Amino acid sequence: MMTVNTLDKSASPFLLQHKDNPVAWQPWSDAVFQAAKDQNKPVFVSIGYPGCYGSEKLNEESFNNPDIAQLINDNFIPVLVDRDERPDIDQLYQTASVAMGHTGGWPLNMFLTAEGAPFFTGGYVPNPPFEDLSSGSSGMGIDSTQRLSADRSGQGAQPSFKRVLGDMIALIKDKPEEVARNAAFVMGQMNSTFNVDASGSLESIQLDLAAMRIGQRFDIFMGGLQGNAKFPAVVPLEIQWRAFLRTGLPQYLQIVSTSLNSMLLGGMYDHVGGGFFRYAMDERWLVPLFEKTLADNAQLLSIVTTLWQFNRNELSRQRVAETIDWLMREMQLENGFANGLASGTDGEEGRFYVWSEAEIDAALAGTFSARFKQVYGIKRDGDFNGKNILRRFGAATSTTDADETLMAKQRETLRAQRDKRTRPARDEKILADANGFAIRALAFAGSVFERPDWIAAAASNFDKVVKVLGEGDQLSHAWINGKVLSRGIADDYVHMAEAALQLYESTGDKRYVEQARQWVETLDAKFWDQIRGGYCFTAHDADQLLIRIRPIFDQPAPSANGAMISILTKLALITGEDRYGERAQAVLLAFAGESARNLISCGEYLNGFETFATGLQMVVLGDKSRTQELMRTIWGKAMPSRLVVQVDRSEELPPNHPVFGKLMESGKPTVYLCQRNSHSEPITSAAILAQALTLPQQQQGAPN
Repeated sequence: MMTVNTLDKSASPFLLQHKDNPVAWQPWSDAVFQAAKDQNKPVFVSIGYPGCYGSEKLNEESFNNPDIAQLINDNFIPVLVDRDERPDIDQLYQTASVAMGHTGGWPLNMFLTAEGAPFFTGGYVPNPPFEDLSSGSSGMGIDSTQRLSADRSGQGAQPSFKRVLGDMIALIKDKPEEVARNAAFVMGQMNSTFNVDASGSLESIQLDLAAMRIGQRFDIFMGGLQGNAKFPAVVPLEIQWRAFLRTGLPQYLQIVSTSLNSMLLGGMYDHVGGGFFRYAMDERWLVPLFEKTLADNAQLLSIVTTLWQFNRNELSRQRVAETIDWLMREMQLENGFANGLASGTDGEEGRFYVWSEAEIDAALAGTFSARFKQVYGIKRDGDFNGKNILRRFGAATSTTDADETLMAKQRETLRAQRDKRTRPARDEKILADANGFAIRALAFAGSVFERPDWIAAAASNFDKVVKVLGEGDQLSHAWINGKVLSRGIADDYVHMAEAALQLYESTGDKRYVEQARQWVETLDAKFWDQIRGGYCFTAHDADQLLIRIRPIFDQPAPSANGAMISILTKLALITGEDRYGERAQAVLLAFAGESARNLISCGEYLNGFETFATGLQMVVLGDKSRTQELMRTIWGKAMPSRLVVQVDRSEELPPNHPVFGKLMESGKPTVYLCQRNSHSEPITSAAILAQALTLPQQQQGAPN
């Protein structure tokens, strides 16, 4: 009988937060489902993570409630899952949740049969009932992906969590055939998602058509994908960005500029401390979910950096610098970057980040605070629980250089004042995939903005992560307090390999290529689906769940299979080994049919296809101390599909490389532009190189 909470034996911070609950929580294991069969009970699974405000409220209101705990203990086998410790479980049941018409997100509560098949789902459900919280003071809603949809739009009341449990108990007792029917339906939906033949021909991949169809899903007035909530949607944005660079059509640039301006100027950006919040809870980008995550910020850093390459926009440069300052100041740990910051403090969401007008006046006394309040939209009654969220929308954002200089000092004053408040809790897990995103973004920004300190920070964190999570060609997923929490998933290998290849481009150090090759070897040996092609989410010798996922759909992060196309293409170009190109093509063929059916969900796959089809590399010959001007020119151009290969006097390219045997022209540092096994004439002048890398003629009239 599993009647005692056993989470005290866990290493997961999220599970340990619940070790004193009266709920008899168990960690996920085969024993749980055996107990469910032996006791003829369904399984109740709750999935969350540290810093999730909905999870914290659910814990406070329900899981610490003795009456609710008894209902759960008497009628279910309760299981708690940390989504960061077991991303495989999370992704499987998030998919099941969407199949049942739920929006997904966290916390995710699932009711499972004793075999693990889901038959009912839900997110955050208040206790007491939702109608008691509908005054708007709490900022809470249904779940962590649409948290204001009911309490702010007046869509009515929602049953309490206790009522939901009662309904489930009655359903299981009185209508077992309905439970079985629901479970069978969901399993059918998941099988059709992950086990279907998704293959197709390369000719079926239409980049321009896909970009147009995805572009039609964007809000042309406020940016972002259409909807009541606005997420960064970095991968669909990159589709639009690449389409503009490829075609020159100004509509694509308008979508990207409008979306990023809303994020850079609106409430989703922390104007005082730097860094981006998780998403905006309204279509106008005014009110954010105040959580900050490493992966989200890293992806936004990369796309804002590449936008700056094109338009040299000062706002983009400033946001990149401020976000990296935040990253190094608040997220840097001894062994890598922390995973995120919670959204709430002292039981109140956003409390650390919002300001009353009186607080602004007091902090900025004697510094012309009236102008600051005008620019940042400060009002007496505020716009979020009586407080103000800083943002820069409207005519008041037209400022002079003197304004900006003063406001920079005022923001520093506010940050110093804010630092006296109770800080949001920091999730100090080191995750391999999230750190891969951050390392790649840091190295890329360091190259573009000529900040060797950023590149050095990226290299240092790469070594730290490999030290605690790597062992030869193996990676683990999560680490904290000296303990590895779980083995590596495909995303860990893929996104750390991306980081390694970016560091190679930024430094020319071949050790990063060798490390990427090792991780790809592991992916080929342990994650490749021998029957259908493509890489699976988990290794073949990992714990097996109901279904083994082959990830092609982008989540908040790009899909592993989509990203692998670019990695394999670059390794083929660097090493000259055909096997990498053949494997990239095999991944493309394995999912070509799915990409045609689900354009919006397969963005990274489409980006990878463009990199594969372009095969663009810039080979720089010469001592690194003498190639700086040419490298500055290369990094100054927006070319998302590019590969930079640095070759000094002591190195040679592979024999089948198009530039094999070539020497520097007249002893000067030289660049060869290579594509499809051919190369340009040698280029020794930065001005001529800049002209050669200029956008196609049809793009010259595009606005910037």
